[in-house]
Amino acid sequence: MTVSQHQPVLRDEVLHWLQPQRGQVLVDGTLGGGGHTRLLAEHIGPGGQIIALDRDPAALERAEAALAGMPIKLVQCNFCDLPEVLRSIGIAAVDGILLDLGMSSDQLADETRGFSFDAEGPLDLRFDPTEGEPAWRLINRLSAERLADLIYLYGEERFSRRIARTIVERRRDHPIRTAGELAELVRRAIPPVKRQERIDPATRTFQALRIAVNDELKSLETALRRLPDVLRPGGRLAVISFHSLEDRRAKEAFRDDPRWEALTRKPLRATEEEMARNPRSRSAKLRVAERRM
Repeated sequence: MTVSQHQPVLRDEVLHWLQPQRGQVLVDGTLGGGGHTRLLAEHIGPGGQIIALDRDPAALERAEAALAGMPIKLVQCNFCDLPEVLRSIGIAAVDGILLDLGMSSDQLADETRGFSFDAEGPLDLRFDPTEGEPAWRLINRLSAERLADLIYLYGEERFSRRIARTIVERRRDHPIRTAGELAELVRRAIPPVKRQERIDPATRTFQALRIAVNDELKSLETALRRLPDVLRPGGRLAVISFHSLEDRRAKEAFRDDPRWEALTRKPLRATEEEMARNPRSRSAKLRVAERRM
């Protein structure tokens, strides 16, 4: 198994706001490359424990070797199922939880998963390849109208109708199977712009399909509703999001649920230094809330 390529974002901010202490029990609900997990484990010491969750079996396999010997328990599951995980291992409540949403650099680098726009492997996009429907099957069965709605709703893509029509026209003659095929179709469907955009034209469409096949927003909504029940009073939840759909849900939950006290009035962003070092951090936003007493 290859070593993780993923660089965790907002490391200093996570430490400042979660305030990990020796002997605590913390949860990293999104193990990914294991960077945040390792960071937290180093601060809680051998007397504490990190429970690290991920839906992706490849992430857990990498972490098993990379994090060996540290006080970390690895579990394959969706973070919204944390209450069941804690119950199964006899833990009533934890001191802090981190959710670093979205995908990892390791998933992008895996040609067999379809997360990279130019990958020639199947357009899968599932975090857990054993669950749900791969994205290639989704785009080859949905009507143009439903496909356009999905791309607009989850990708906030204003050219969703044009993209959906292009996909449907293409699949009549040739089913779309790879990320590279889809990315090229999307780029052709979107009209050229006068200024050079920072993101690839296919970004929003891929985001929409990834959210759909993994049911990501429902998982986040469920977690935000359930996690206060497994946090000790005064315990904190830190959520790192990468697009407005996720950030909005964290903001609204921290504002509207009386069990939460929002600690960050506005989302925290990466420093210029971090953005130069890790371009992925440019879109990262951190919100933190505390479980009320």
